[in-house]
Amino acid sequence: MHDDIPLTVGRVTRVLAERILPAVHAEAVQLTAEWHELPGEPVSPAEGLALDYTPYAVGTPWGAAWGTTWFRLTGQVPAHWAGRRVEIVADLGFDRDMTGFQCEGLVYRADGTPMKSLNPRNQWVLVADEADAGQAVELYVEAASNPILVAGNPFVPTREGDIVTSSSTRLYTTGRLDLAVFERDVFELALDVQVLLELQAELPPGPRRMQVLQALDDAMDRLDLQHVAATAADARAALVDVLARPAEASAHEISAVGHAHIDSAWLWPVRETIRKVARTTSSMTTLIDETDDFVYGMSSAQQYAWIKEHRPEVWERVKAAVAAGRFLPLGGMWVESDTVMPSGESLVRQFLHGQRFFETELGIRCRGVWLPDSFGYSPALPQLMRRAGFEWFFTQKISWNQVNTFPHHTFLWEGIDGSRVLSHFPPMDTYNAQLSGAEVALASRQFRESRVATGSIAPVGWGDGGGGTTREMTGRASRLADLEGSPRVRWEHPDAFFDRTREQLPQAPVWVGELYLELHRATLTSQHRTKQGNRRTEHLLVEAELWAATAAVRTGTAYPHDELDALWEQVLLQQFHDILPGTSIAWVHREAVEQYARVTEAAEAIVARSLAALVGEGDTALEANAAPFERAGVPAGGVVERESRTDEPGAYAVSLSERDGGWVLDNGVVAVTVSAEGLVTSAVDLATARDAIAPGREGNLLQLHEDVPNRWDAWDVDRYYRNRVTDLRDVSALSASVDEEGVARVVVERRISPDSTVRQELSLAPGARLLEIEQETDWNETEKFLKVAFRLDVRAEHVAAETQFGFHRRVTHTNTSWEAAKFETSMHRFVLAEERGFGVALVNDSTYGHDVTRDVVGDDVITTLRLSLLRAPRFPDPETDQGVQTHRYGLVIGADAEVATREGALMGTPARRVTGGHGVGPLVTATGEGIVVSSVKEAADRSGDLVVRVYESLGGRARGTVRLDLPVGSVTTATLLEEPLDDGEVPVVDGAVQVELGAFEVRTLRVVRA
Repeated sequence: MHDDIPLTVGRVTRVLAERILPAVHAEAVQLTAEWHELPGEPVSPAEGLALDYTPYAVGTPWGAAWGTTWFRLTGQVPAHWAGRRVEIVADLGFDRDMTGFQCEGLVYRADGTPMKSLNPRNQWVLVADEADAGQAVELYVEAASNPILVAGNPFVPTREGDIVTSSSTRLYTTGRLDLAVFERDVFELALDVQVLLELQAELPPGPRRMQVLQALDDAMDRLDLQHVAATAADARAALVDVLARPAEASAHEISAVGHAHIDSAWLWPVRETIRKVARTTSSMTTLIDETDDFVYGMSSAQQYAWIKEHRPEVWERVKAAVAAGRFLPLGGMWVESDTVMPSGESLVRQFLHGQRFFETELGIRCRGVWLPDSFGYSPALPQLMRRAGFEWFFTQKISWNQVNTFPHHTFLWEGIDGSRVLSHFPPMDTYNAQLSGAEVALASRQFRESRVATGSIAPVGWGDGGGGTTREMTGRASRLADLEGSPRVRWEHPDAFFDRTREQLPQAPVWVGELYLELHRATLTSQHRTKQGNRRTEHLLVEAELWAATAAVRTGTAYPHDELDALWEQVLLQQFHDILPGTSIAWVHREAVEQYARVTEAAEAIVARSLAALVGEGDTALEANAAPFERAGVPAGGVVERESRTDEPGAYAVSLSERDGGWVLDNGVVAVTVSAEGLVTSAVDLATARDAIAPGREGNLLQLHEDVPNRWDAWDVDRYYRNRVTDLRDVSALSASVDEEGVARVVVERRISPDSTVRQELSLAPGARLLEIEQETDWNETEKFLKVAFRLDVRAEHVAAETQFGFHRRVTHTNTSWEAAKFETSMHRFVLAEERGFGVALVNDSTYGHDVTRDVVGDDVITTLRLSLLRAPRFPDPETDQGVQTHRYGLVIGADAEVATREGALMGTPARRVTGGHGVGPLVTATGEGIVVSSVKEAADRSGDLVVRVYESLGGRARGTVRLDLPVGSVTTATLLEEPLDDGEVPVVDGAVQVELGAFEVRTLRVVRA
């Protein structure tokens, strides 16, 4: 009867939890335990095994935050256990709901061989499948006492997020350190019952559900609750028939792949991630050995490199499993990076370094990009994926949208240049699936392409903090392989899924443009020093490559491959999607800033010695320009004598005059009025007499908002933050001057609050359209958001925001919920508001977040552009952005896309002043409207070939020339992995290559030197 359903479910649920699961390891003896608590950082396994150990009693607290404790466990298999499977069961003090976010362990044999990890959902270690009577047991556990930072209310500020501020209190108490018999029949019964219990909950009323419930009742009747192990096989027999009934022919097909999604840093530092990777991969190779069909997928070449360097024994097991086709390298990237903020060259290097490692070390080339958890995806990405040789793209994060449900699960994603890539979002809405009945039913119910496609992907395993797939999950998969009322589940490489999907969906739906995540918008601003470090080092490394390549060609200086590779890989690591977005603990960002300083010092040294080799000895004052645009008489990629420059803009002197307590700066190209409040009240393009600032409005208006999101402090800014705003108009000091180079400067000082101050220097150079602002903020706020607003007299229906190798247009209106949700959006070096004949751009050197609003005042349309400067969230780093912060940004008056691109690039790569014997002409020069040189470097394969990358920057077709000032043997078009394409050699005439580019097209040329 239907009324009996709750009784059956209640009965089975209780018996499973209270009797069956505890009986899996019911017969047990306690091991003898000893311990050694390390006073500082972790030691190597060899050192750990050689420590002095003292007796330890189970139940004794252990482990201060971020500490390491080594346990030595010894015992003897009782004689009557002979021939049975014996395991160690170790509860280090786990909270079962927090896998990857608390204490963890890696178990070693006495000879130092790593075995598998210990975590809340994986507390067992095999001793012997058929133990001998009296068999001696000696194992070691390297236990990490990582603090729980997200239990209960996950948004409470904590000092535990950095080892320099964490407490010394012991955090964990062991619950069980036993030698136990593994009861196979009990374990299998638990899985049978669990799968059927979850299945019936998803079935509609009808015979199948009733039959499953009856079988469960029958099994419970056969089970002796006082002798579970002895009667488990008989109870299982009652379930055989309902488990054997096959799935419907039309059942949804789930391609499962083992997964752990190990964040390269987040609520733990990088050094702990290295150990998390070793723990998880040890467990996954063990699970591979114990199963026939399970496959485990792991992305991030960086994580494989860590295993190779730090755990060579684990590395050998991983290599063997990869060779067997069971351990699957995924994604082809150095890390699962953010894709919104890194530069185009950075994304190219993510692919180049990632694929090169996988191919060199494992003989594998990944066919798809695997990014389940990054916070939105750049519209430039489809082209870059395709030009790097990738065939598919996988993510899940867009299912987190706050407002709009993404309309597809399998689709073609089209980027800014028209490139398309086959993409998939799992309808299970998770990248940490357990293969529960609810999850597989959701996948079947939600899959939007089910009319023509048969299946979806399920990444299966505990993740974020690692852990991976468990034997319980593989047991569920075997039962769900062909079960009536359920989707079919099989372990499968994603490549196979995408191959099948491509055949099933030859006319897949198309999504054009960015994959905007309607969540985590504040990641464009949080942790400014980290973002500033990224922007400046990625530009600096491209500059170092340019001068090093030029020096190699001109002077024969050896190109510093090893140095540049190591520096790039450090920067690429820090583009991971919880480091660059500013969402990690204080320890992570403290180290990131330190690493950026180290990279900067090393890259500057490469630049200095390359330029020194190029210009020779002497005391001539020189200026070097690594930017891809001419700068005041200095050609792109060239070095000239300062006193011999003949640039026309230098003819425009800047006048500085007082007006109403403020100042007017006029250089004959633009005239800028700065009021007594330090605000820009007028910015006139003198050639057109157009004022960039709306009548009666201002630019450079700092605005302070209260900023307390509903959740995810460092991640989110919610729309209601705009409801409270303070305009910062009070001025502490205002002064103006013209320096020796003719640059007019206005200095403005303000107090933001009793605790915070800001100093701005507004400058206008001779002949410039750019009003540059250098800002220094002593920021000591809590839960505040600082922006700077420019209210423009521009009727812009769209704005253009720079992205990798081009720009992305976004509407300024909020006609639909999709547009309204984009109240905070991304940019790289510029955002441009433009109407026909006139435009205004904001450029910057280290900012990513901005917002745009469009208002009508009377008959005037006002477009307000605001840069997002600083935040002050309290979790996970309670000191986010505190202290002195610097920014450089500016207003470009009378701009179009070409001007905005140029000014952004010039700000991002400042000129250098050096002394030497002579100037140097550019190695590579590009001509043609919109054609920009992105990078010049030696090929990664160390052949000595030159790699030149150019792109079309304005969104239209372009013809032009790439001139090579070096002896050329041949030129071929290449992939982003620097491999020649099959279209033959490119003609070279008098050192010049003719190029035709489509809108935003990226072209890579490989030059063989003669």
